[in-house]
Amino acid sequence: MMNRLLLLFFTYIPSLIYAQQLQLNDQNYFEMPGLDVTVFADIYPDGHQTGVTVIQHGIRTAANGDLRLETSPGQWSPVPRGGKLMADEPNQTLTQRLWYPDSSKNRKGFNPIIYPDLQLFYNVRVTPIGGSSFKVTVDLDEPLPKEWEGKVGFNFELFPGDLFGKSYLMDNQTGQFSTQPNGPMTTRYGETLAEPLATGHTLIVAPEEELQRMKVTSGAELQLWDGRTNHNNGWFIIRSEIPPGATQKAIEWVITPNVVAGWQYKPVVQVSQVGYHPDQKKIAIIELDQNATMESQEITLYRLDENGKTLVRKATPDLWGKFLRYQYRTFDFSDLRDPGLYTLAYGEVNTHAFRIDRKVYDRHVWQPTLEYYLPVQMCHMRVNEKYRVWHDLCHLDDALMAPTDTNHFDGYLQGASTLTDYQPLDQVPNLNHGGWHDAGDYDLRVESQIGTTWMLAMMVEEFDLDYDATTIDPEKRLVEIHLPDGKSDAIQQIEHGLATVLGGYRTLGRLYRGIICPTLRQYVMLGDAASMTDNLSYNSTLDSTQVVNQESGIPDDRWVFTEENPGRELYVAAGLAAAARVLKDENPDLANEALAAAKAIYTAAGKADGHVSQKILVLAELILTTEDPELITAFISMKADIIADLSHSGWAVGKVIHRIENKKFRKEVANAVASYQQGLRAQQQTDSPYGVPYKPNIWGAGWSIQRFGVEQYFFHKGWPEHTTSDFYENALNFVLGVHPGINTSSFASGVGAQSVTVAYGVNRADWSFIPGGVASGTALIRPNLPELKVWPFFWQQTEYVMGGGATNYMFLALAVNDLYRERGE
Repeated sequence: MMNRLLLLFFTYIPSLIYAQQLQLNDQNYFEMPGLDVTVFADIYPDGHQTGVTVIQHGIRTAANGDLRLETSPGQWSPVPRGGKLMADEPNQTLTQRLWYPDSSKNRKGFNPIIYPDLQLFYNVRVTPIGGSSFKVTVDLDEPLPKEWEGKVGFNFELFPGDLFGKSYLMDNQTGQFSTQPNGPMTTRYGETLAEPLATGHTLIVAPEEELQRMKVTSGAELQLWDGRTNHNNGWFIIRSEIPPGATQKAIEWVITPNVVAGWQYKPVVQVSQVGYHPDQKKIAIIELDQNATMESQEITLYRLDENGKTLVRKATPDLWGKFLRYQYRTFDFSDLRDPGLYTLAYGEVNTHAFRIDRKVYDRHVWQPTLEYYLPVQMCHMRVNEKYRVWHDLCHLDDALMAPTDTNHFDGYLQGASTLTDYQPLDQVPNLNHGGWHDAGDYDLRVESQIGTTWMLAMMVEEFDLDYDATTIDPEKRLVEIHLPDGKSDAIQQIEHGLATVLGGYRTLGRLYRGIICPTLRQYVMLGDAASMTDNLSYNSTLDSTQVVNQESGIPDDRWVFTEENPGRELYVAAGLAAAARVLKDENPDLANEALAAAKAIYTAAGKADGHVSQKILVLAELILTTEDPELITAFISMKADIIADLSHSGWAVGKVIHRIENKKFRKEVANAVASYQQGLRAQQQTDSPYGVPYKPNIWGAGWSIQRFGVEQYFFHKGWPEHTTSDFYENALNFVLGVHPGINTSSFASGVGAQSVTVAYGVNRADWSFIPGGVASGTALIRPNLPELKVWPFFWQQTEYVMGGGATNYMFLALAVNDLYRERGE
């Protein structure tokens, strides 16, 4: 017996030591309690999301450790390509092979610094060396060419948002990380930067913070830079330049993030930031450290009153299991129906106060999207809110025909022809009306314009949306927020969307692809939309100082792109048909024009092979608008396609199925829907504890989950016997705070107790937000870290978009409100 105990004892000691140092796990990253080090798990340097990355006490504190060709690279800078990550388990080493092939041709023309040709092949090796320390080694195949000496270096980026006001030590130098970038300025190989904050051989980051402290040592000089001086979205950068002639161990750093012994992730209790209708399902999600004891403590539900907290109940949450890097428990309190204010406590963790109320969605939920976000995004208008001007009159000089054979830096392509009677750089009239600026780019993508219009039309149709808080005057090009004008805001916004889509169609004889600024300097502009152009149409016969008859010699006008894309054209036709239906009484002339365009586009684009999903969408909307028997016959003839494409277009079939009298068609489609929904319910149980099919990605999943929720509303409407409302209810709750990660803010800005109020909108440089804008939401730092940082420059986490963001959220809120209003009647 004694021998057995001794054996167990001596076996246990090494395991304890092993657990307290970085070690390679089966997911190919290094981990220990309180620290993870990933090596090129993501390939997304533009989003500061690749290279050697440190996740310290559950927070990503540093990333993008890699060779770069600039001191402070930006969004259009050359980036390396990479091969497969190689894991050497016996030697506890991860090695990434990378190369820069001819970097001057990497996005040539869009990078402001032009490089000579460079062939650079190298390896980045990471190896733990005891405790929380690890070594980063860079080996070059060949020495740098002489002309590249001093230009190439190893960069390691520190996330700024958690460092403002914190200090640093560099050898005998001290300093603080400032909230804003400051001079003095210098120029390095064409980059204008602030001078280094410090140089030396040993850097201590945030020495005062146990959870953040990190030590970096190097034989070669370390430089600490502020990457925000030449890029608003830059990070703090630690850099060592490649020494002349170096190959093996050209860079060798030792990085030691501090780790607090015994640290565990603090529990997070996730409930809706808005609250719940009394009859609604109410499930709190409890997110716990992966090593937390499986014996759960109790969760406590309190009611709030004049005396503070009153105990309602205690319960042991149910074990759900593991998802990503955490384990989860759930607490179902759906049986609580008494109206009031409540809060939950799990150990020392308390949630915000949330409502249970029959009128929980009647104010402050979907309304900010219609009251603020849509008006603020309106193009070709001046937008006022009492003493504030959100933006002045803008883009009156829209638009010049895009040059042929153009590959725009934002992805727009103009082929060998303009596809119209207009020649390259001709002024195209009637494009300076309507539309909404998309995200932070100020462009007008046709699918975003019609998508927003279409969603508004569906809300008017489904929920009798009739709400007036805004003056919208298209003649004066003026918007006054919170000044009603006696007209439905939703109807006026639909008209505004059609003004751009049909305006282009009238003039061009076809749909435009998009309207966007021609230069990178305009594209990255942060500020008033009216500052992007001079609002004067370009006249090539004038010089840049002349203004004649509202024309100028400055070629700053946005470009309009066209394309041959039957799928996109059919999608737009579907939205036009839906808009025509709801404008039939309010604006019959515009409704007739929209319907005529929808029919013409369907007739032309519908002849193309493929594009099954889009053909189903447009047929469904045209049938609802026209009740044309020939269209119904064509729809029924697509039965096999409809059944095969249910996951993409079945929602649109759900809208129109009650208009189809063919019993065989209805039965076979219903059977397919039942099977599809059964699969979704199985996926719902295993994907995550959040009640929606959820596969996290680099980009926040909020938009896709919202779209899924809207589609499931129409599945439920078409086949209530085979479906559930759970999917779209859970999708709404996901947006409103029931989502993974420590940041449980509502993705809808200004909605709920806590929300995303630092967002990637057109005003992101102000660290601000637009009420009712909806962020992309919690993203995935591969392989398993959910992240939603307070940082205005992460488009993959906090970007607003038109077409699939805010209006989908608004639809879900109205849908859930309508669901429980109907059940309560």
